[in-house]
Amino acid sequence: MSAPIPSDGIRVFRQELSPIHLLERAGEVFAGRPAASDGDQRFTWRELRARARRLASALRADELKKGDRIAFLAFNSEPLLLGHFAVPMAGGVLVAINTRLNPEEIAYIIGHSGATTVFVSPELLPLLAAVPPTVRRVVLGSDFEAMLARGSEAPLESWLQSEDEPISINYTSGTTGRPKGVVYHHRGAYLNALAMIIDHRLQAESRYLWTLPMFHCNGWCFTWGLAAVGAESVCIPRIEPGPVWRLFEEGVTHFCAAPTVCTMLVTDPAAHRLDTSVRLFTAGAPPSPTLIARMAELNFQLDHVYGLTEVYGPFTINVPAPAQETLPAEAQARLRARQGMANVCAGEVRVVDDAMNDVPRDGATLGEVVMRGNVVMTGYYEDPESTRKAFAGGWFHSGDLGVMHPDGSVELRDRKKDIIISGGENISTIEVEQAVVSHPAVLECAVIAVPDEKWGEVPKAFVTLKPGASLTVDELVAHCRARLATFKVPRQIEFGGLPKTSTGKIQKFLLRDKAWGNRDRRIN
Repeated sequence: MSAPIPSDGIRVFRQELSPIHLLERAGEVFAGRPAASDGDQRFTWRELRARARRLASALRADELKKGDRIAFLAFNSEPLLLGHFAVPMAGGVLVAINTRLNPEEIAYIIGHSGATTVFVSPELLPLLAAVPPTVRRVVLGSDFEAMLARGSEAPLESWLQSEDEPISINYTSGTTGRPKGVVYHHRGAYLNALAMIIDHRLQAESRYLWTLPMFHCNGWCFTWGLAAVGAESVCIPRIEPGPVWRLFEEGVTHFCAAPTVCTMLVTDPAAHRLDTSVRLFTAGAPPSPTLIARMAELNFQLDHVYGLTEVYGPFTINVPAPAQETLPAEAQARLRARQGMANVCAGEVRVVDDAMNDVPRDGATLGEVVMRGNVVMTGYYEDPESTRKAFAGGWFHSGDLGVMHPDGSVELRDRKKDIIISGGENISTIEVEQAVVSHPAVLECAVIAVPDEKWGEVPKAFVTLKPGASLTVDELVAHCRARLATFKVPRQIEFGGLPKTSTGKIQKFLLRDKAWGNRDRRIN
């Protein structure tokens, strides 16, 4: 039996979900607790809420209209954190831009999104060279503070009519064409923020270190979620391993990082076992069991999560099974390398064949990972054709290949575009990479398909060695032969550095482009 709707249309039993409510509550419940530190600056939750209201009211005074896009091109900082609340509080839509893009890419994003204003870190002003002068620039620092001074600390009347309205647009990396604008809604941001806080086990006493860029999936929604429990943001503009290790010693309790960032930290001269454990979310690429085991040795409590920009960052989390901690360390690390199950607020995740049938739960049959639920984008901004393709069959298609284990946990095996088909045999680049990285001299590795006259294509490994380490091709091949089927062993190995994105992902497309040149590589 459904409850009757009052004749005046007011539903006293419902409030539209929005992260803005998390900040409004934090300004009361956690008023005097630390909310953010940024260099020498410190802000309480009362102060952060007041500053967000000031910025939001100043935006409205500058004639912001509902749905106007407001861009930020900024390093991790209190102003960027503030923008995550103030822009939607004002009724706008936040566009947080990757700070490592070139001027043409940034100009495209600002133009495609229709952003009317861009807030920019002073050091990044040259990156706006290709942006038309009609787009207003507000430089963080004195200009930003002057704008806040024009605003009011009084609560703002909400313009939100539906929790399904957009809260932000996040642009993909655009490695295979122009970046696509992924639209998040208030409901999804609220729910994934809560899921992150629950799964990362944050509380009011927690100090969260911003090693993850806030522009990346809105900081996996931690930008909003920390307000739910009153935890503190520790803002740093860039990752420097030495200072990060000092922050661990000074009371940081949680952080998030891609596996390449973890590798950077554990191989730094400052690395040592911590007296107090620090919790860590890692994602962006499957971490190797070798890296997971090393992080445990240094007293990091690592949780492996998985997702994409299109699903607000992490969609699944690897939840350890009962008594898993009693297994040998190597076995635990292998289990923790799986991508796991949907988080508490996410929705559903499946592994399916080309006909959208579930693959057997045997941990071996490959299929595509698909998702649907609360934290799936509403679509690509101004791109209905790409949205239609992504949502074919009523599910979001990740483009990732994986298997489903008997316990219902997902394990990635490759991206569709990365799988190697050699002489009719499928080779998972992830499996080969993990075998290579298990060698004690190897720092990190990327494996791609390269052309071969006999087999069509074969695996090639690009390998970065640890500082001071030495290793020959023959030694590494012998190591892999002891761990892989013969046809999976890299036929070519190249030592050197690896191209990466600003979030630490290895740019395999650059390696593939170099290997294949003008030749086509088609995967059926």
